Amino acid sequence: ASLLSCEFDLLNNYLERLLEKYEELFHYFKYASSAYSAICLRPNGNHLVLHISNAVTDIYGFIARDDNRKELIVALRGSASLTDVVLDSQVLLVPFLAPGVKLPSGVRVHSGFLIAWDSVALQVSTIIRTQLKSHPSYKVVTVGHSLGGSLATLAAVALKSNFENLVIRTYSYGAPRTGVSCYQPNDILRLREICEESEICRVNFLKTRFYDTLLVVHGNDGVATMIPTSLGYHHHGIEYWQYADPASANTTVQCSAEGEDPLCSASIPSRGVNPAHTNYFGVLVTTPFCF
Repeated sequence: ASLLSCEFDLLNNYLERLLEKYEELFHYFKYASSAYSAICLRPNGNHLVLHISNAVTDIYGFIARDDNRKELIVALRGSASLTDVVLDSQVLLVPFLAPGVKLPSGVRVHSGFLIAWDSVALQVSTIIRTQLKSHPSYKVVTVGHSLGGSLATLAAVALKSNFENLVIRTYSYGAPRTGVSCYQPNDILRLREICEESEICRVNFLKTRFYDTLLVVHGNDGVATMIPTSLGYHHHGIEYWQYADPASANTTVQCSAEGEDPLCSASIPSRGVNPAHTNYFGVLVTTPFCF
């Protein structure tokens, strides 16, 4: 009886943790979805710090503050215009050159995404710096859907480089592969050797853990695999794959922490933008949560 009771308790604990993680993923999705709104006065019911934008690259988003969770949230919008599509199509891998970022020369990322991030990087870092002066203990969370998810990943690496003691986490939804080298767990040892003589590199890059990056993929969302690994790209962080509908904790699994888990979204042939890409957690992406 005691053995059965122990097994029952373990199962209950597992299910509770699964539900908590699912609710966490949905919580941050609300910010990513709200980033599609031109004006979001109360992102996910929290304080709007400032909207961010660049008219040339058509990159848009906002920074919000959750005083209960003690977090600053950087939300970046996904593709919403022809300009964004042009940036999406620039798949050449280039060195990660951005304000305040110092990484090994082998770190390369999607050139279009980098152009997009660089266009708002100074805005974001300036606002975050100001907010951290008033709220030094706050963590930073970067979020986004599709293109916004890739930008959220670049934002996290850039902010970690600019604020070395910052605790940061990323939630991306239906994001395409963003880069190579710094996103590949297999390159960690090589990068450690490259960085052995560089304190800046060790602090700003090697301490940025992959476990703080979460990629959520809905079913056969084709955008997540649209940029092929044959071009040198590799997914980052831990994937949470909702493999079936309706959306629930029971139909969402945690995949390998090394990325590109063959049993998760990597097993689905890419179809580009499809219905699964526009709907997450049973909610139409672009739905505002602004009150």
